[in-house]
Amino acid sequence: MDRWVPVGLPAVALDSSSVWPGLLRHPWYLLALLCLMQILCWTVVPALVDPAPPGDVVEGFMWGREWVLLTYKHPQLPGWLLESSHLLTGSFRWPQYLLAQLTISATFVLVYLLARDMLGQRRALAAVLLMPSIYFFGWPTPQFNHDYAQMPFWAAICWLLWRASRGGGPGWWLALGLVSGVGLYAKFSTGLLLTFGALWLLSDARVRSRLATPWPWVGLALFLAVAAPLAIALYRIDFLPLTYFADRDAWVTEHRARLYYIGVQLAGLSGLLLVLVISGLLRRTPAPQEPVERGKLTYLTWMGLGPATLIMVASLFTGTGESWGAPMYNLVGVVVLAFLGHRLGAVEMRRLAISAFLCIVIMSGAYAAIRWTDCNVRGRMDAVCWPAQPISDEAEAIWHAAAPGRLDIVGGDTNLAMLAGLNAYDKPSIFTDLDMRFAPWITGRRLRDHGMLMVWRGPGVPSQLRAWLDNIPVKTVLFNWSRAAPPVAISFAAIPPGTRYLPVAASSRTRHPRG
Repeated sequence: MDRWVPVGLPAVALDSSSVWPGLLRHPWYLLALLCLMQILCWTVVPALVDPAPPGDVVEGFMWGREWVLLTYKHPQLPGWLLESSHLLTGSFRWPQYLLAQLTISATFVLVYLLARDMLGQRRALAAVLLMPSIYFFGWPTPQFNHDYAQMPFWAAICWLLWRASRGGGPGWWLALGLVSGVGLYAKFSTGLLLTFGALWLLSDARVRSRLATPWPWVGLALFLAVAAPLAIALYRIDFLPLTYFADRDAWVTEHRARLYYIGVQLAGLSGLLLVLVISGLLRRTPAPQEPVERGKLTYLTWMGLGPATLIMVASLFTGTGESWGAPMYNLVGVVVLAFLGHRLGAVEMRRLAISAFLCIVIMSGAYAAIRWTDCNVRGRMDAVCWPAQPISDEAEAIWHAAAPGRLDIVGGDTNLAMLAGLNAYDKPSIFTDLDMRFAPWITGRRLRDHGMLMVWRGPGVPSQLRAWLDNIPVKTVLFNWSRAAPPVAISFAAIPPGTRYLPVAASSRTRHPRG
């Protein structure tokens, strides 16, 4: 067991009767406290403050109830997890926030396991204590989406690949193949990390020798077997996620400054730099007598910084990278401690621990204050400001007053229609952009047999919806959403079952909706 002694001070300087030395002797206790604080603050705060879930979460809930393998955007593991959280709790108010923080906490644990194997318990704990200072592990986490669903998979792949390459036995190769395959169901960009891992495996002579044994190939076969249904589904929908990616890339190129992505990433890491200064890890000290071995530094730098660096460079020439960054900084703290860990003593550890807990409390408190102020004082209509429950209640009331049977389909303004269907007791399906390519669970027969509730913002009928509504009555309702801003007008129109000649084909779009 490492001794946790301040640099330059004897062990007797520590008060052995205090709680702190006990936590340092048992890093798992401090890690558990960190995870508990992360889960508590970032679950309770947004659940109390936000009237509606973030946009990606609403979309995930609505798509999750369809239980499809793949949509025109991404694989649907996040949607399945969101729908499962609702089925287990019966709520759309808080389980998504708990789910997000469970993925963050799992990432903390997996990063600790990798760092412990490479650097020892002391530096491993310090590496995890740096993570709350990184923007991507705080402010954006209430929006559980594909980036956060894949975060623990990235950490797990890095750990499993290292253990497998060090002769850990066949189970590590099998686990690596399984986790890598499932990781693709979170988001296709997991393939980027797998590519970096494969290149490292082939470039390291010691690791490459493992390929002479059968277990890496058995792991590869398991990976291919797990990923095969996803590949088949991708083919069946004509590779729509790839064209969606191309369209989004074009939008980003047109609307973002060339250095926008790099600027966002560097800003997200600024808190880490501040904590390094506060902790004293940036002070000058003599070079370590036993530096971390070169092979470990190479692996950490390649896997921990390589994907993020590549995407930053690519962003200078394309729109690649928009919203990709979150899982790419899991190992930043480990890389830092690999180079600066010789400066780590009990004083520095104490400062890191205090900084980590303060980052969680301060950032979640700032989130609450800013979100509430934006909605209620500034009158800024962010996605979380919409009155989700009243909109769903009104949507169901209007439908059942106008048509027989359950509310089965909602459409129109896709984002508003999703809000209308989210809390509805009938659990309707979303007709995304009124295009069956983007909502394959909607068919012409289902539309005719069950009808659809149209939803949009404002009293007037948008031009793209007029062909659908014809002479169908429209009801406009005002919803209070802010203490400062006026109510928002939302219109509803019930297309009853049995309506024929709906302009389904005419509504199909040639480009993907951005979002």
